[in-house]
Amino acid sequence: MPSTLIHPELRINSYGAWLRRRFGCRVSKVNVDGDFTCPNRDGSRGSGGCIYCNNSSFSPGGTQPVIPLETQMTEGMAYHRCRLGSEKFIIYFQKHTNTYGPSAKLRDLFGRALAHPDVLGISIGTRPDALSDEAISLLEELARDHYVCLELGLQSMDDAILARINRGHTLAEYLQTVGRVAGRGIELCTHLIYGFPGETREGFLRTAELIASLPVTSLKLHQLHAVAGTRLADLYYRGEFVPLALDEYVATVCDFLERLPAEIAIQRLYGSAPLAIRVAPTWDLKNNQMWYAIVNELRRRGTWQGCRLTGECCKVGNL
Repeated sequence: MPSTLIHPELRINSYGAWLRRRFGCRVSKVNVDGDFTCPNRDGSRGSGGCIYCNNSSFSPGGTQPVIPLETQMTEGMAYHRCRLGSEKFIIYFQKHTNTYGPSAKLRDLFGRALAHPDVLGISIGTRPDALSDEAISLLEELARDHYVCLELGLQSMDDAILARINRGHTLAEYLQTVGRVAGRGIELCTHLIYGFPGETREGFLRTAELIASLPVTSLKLHQLHAVAGTRLADLYYRGEFVPLALDEYVATVCDFLERLPAEIAIQRLYGSAPLAIRVAPTWDLKNNQMWYAIVNELRRRGTWQGCRLTGECCKVGNL
């Protein structure tokens, strides 16, 4: 593993290690709910949202808009201090589209989050079609003194898939937004999902080449899974959505990682949902087991993130 960015045991550039190198201590992300909505739900860009979207599938119970932001932060930080020994924090505005609101609301929420002495920065989940010039200027201003990460949901680079899942934006809009944000001191994270109906492994792997060509600093990967209350769950019950097998997902993610530059930090390798609303697939693995299923496959292959780009995979017979 020639790159010092690659963790020798995990075989990837893990985000946790990336944060520790940057800030010199254990850093955790704390989820909060800023009471936003989504342009793909309120009719601005569409209605009904993405076919897989149910925000309760990835939102901790203590993050509710009726709970004051400062309370959400305090409780979340206490949890991570106790569980992981974290010393500093990044406040993650996760649920819905967290730049879809008036500039005054954004400045208030982000400013209150950054005012806490143990908060190093903020991470903002949003869509490529919901980022105004004013919002970008605000984030650029905040990034002069703080860590600011913009998490853009692309999900797929295939416009036909984006249309089928009712995503409400195109690849071109994602690329335009990346260009508008680049060079402003704002970190860029991209979200991708594998396993959409009609998607091929080859098509998904081409996305690694796209990400490698962009100023993306971190990445989240997620298997497509159906949860209760979504149109994807309805498709599953009708036999119109066949979820990936675990072995297929693990093998494809490893193929993807081998094609991804070592400089890109990996924030996530899988998605999970509460058992009460989980529909499919039912792999019945705990979060750490899912993580290590991928890590152990890289170990079995003798490969690591970015090895195909350097030709090192050729030496271990994996091209």
